[in-house]
Amino acid sequence: MAGLKEVLASKIPDFRDEVKDIRKNHGDIVLGQVTVGQAYGGMRGIKGMITETSALDPEEGIRFRGFTIPDLQVKLPNHPEGEEPMPEGLFYLLLTGDLPNKADVDAITAEWHKRGHLPEHVFAVLDALPKTTHPMTQFSIGINALQTDSIFAAKYREGMPKQDYWDATYEDSMNLIAKLPALAAYIYRRTYKDGKRIDADPTLDWSGNFAHMMGFEDKKFRELMRLYLTIHSDHEGGNVSAHTTHLVGTALSDAYLSLAAGMNGLAGPLHGLANQEVLRWIMDVKKQFGDGVLTKETMSKFVWDTLNSGQVIPGYGHAVLRKTDPRYSAQREFALKHMPDDELFKVVSLLYEVVPAILNEHGKAANPWPNVDAHSGVLLVNNGMHEYDFYTVLFGVSRALGVLASLVWDRAIGFPLERPKSLTTEFIKTLIK
Repeated sequence: MAGLKEVLASKIPDFRDEVKDIRKNHGDIVLGQVTVGQAYGGMRGIKGMITETSALDPEEGIRFRGFTIPDLQVKLPNHPEGEEPMPEGLFYLLLTGDLPNKADVDAITAEWHKRGHLPEHVFAVLDALPKTTHPMTQFSIGINALQTDSIFAAKYREGMPKQDYWDATYEDSMNLIAKLPALAAYIYRRTYKDGKRIDADPTLDWSGNFAHMMGFEDKKFRELMRLYLTIHSDHEGGNVSAHTTHLVGTALSDAYLSLAAGMNGLAGPLHGLANQEVLRWIMDVKKQFGDGVLTKETMSKFVWDTLNSGQVIPGYGHAVLRKTDPRYSAQREFALKHMPDDELFKVVSLLYEVVPAILNEHGKAANPWPNVDAHSGVLLVNNGMHEYDFYTVLFGVSRALGVLASLVWDRAIGFPLERPKSLTTEFIKTLIK
């Protein structure tokens, strides 16, 4: 059986030729028109990147290599103790475009166990920080500390040929993904628990071992991690964490430097930090009603009062999607199966019943439907993780799968340094005249 790297290596030459032909013979095809509004509005909707691993359709939601989340919940191998697909299988799919079998997934699990040891200097770097340092800051610093082992950086200094850039990036990415659970788990332990490391358990899968090293031994939590780490992994190339990782990577920064940059973007309140902000708001909603009975009428009044005061409803709306986020739906199904009577889940469900119609009537939201952040925090609290500031680190561990798979393909295709042209407002004013 061919291993993951061998399968990937067999695909790269033909795909390189295909991309080379497209660039040479069809490079003048116009993809879209950039408006002044887009230039000032965060480049929303501008078609200007190539990302092979996933695509986001406004109506269908995310597709990983053409497969929807419901597709993959059926087609990807799952762990024997549960029903959720394993992130190892999704990584195989993102990297190769092929659906893996159970043997392929088990081989990746074993490979990541072999590569998962953290160097001692990484612990020393983290221990030099105050324990009050935000977990995402620690996560970014820890990834940068791991950069001392970059294979790409070492081989580039030796004069590695361009056609081998993908190989060294693949090795860095595999090493980095293997180490991220241990890094994130130690940040969790030193920040919120007793600071003692928990050794890896080689009998567990990647997600289960991550849960174990954080100190969670419940099977339901391991199953939640498999779901969480799969659905947060990739969301095409234009989001901040994916685009930043790609952009920094075009400078031939190695996987460690590129991912750390992406994680700094993920830490922003408008990106990955949104999940903890949503949970705080849901807790405030619960506190607002106290022990009173929640009804659609009382919740509707609360939502209208929130909007009329100039605030937004956290967890609703998306820059691209125009329907309920399939990642939200996957989490809702998990909650209905494992925690249907949870009080916070009841709040989330009631919000789902009343908010979209209110936002439509309010008229200021392009998308009135919930996104992934509207649900994830409630699942984590139910399973015993109450440390809101750590939630984005979980997001980061997952997002590494998608952005690093993309980075390998960036190197395989040979993307050049990204350097868009910028304009001044004075130029725009002249253009308008």
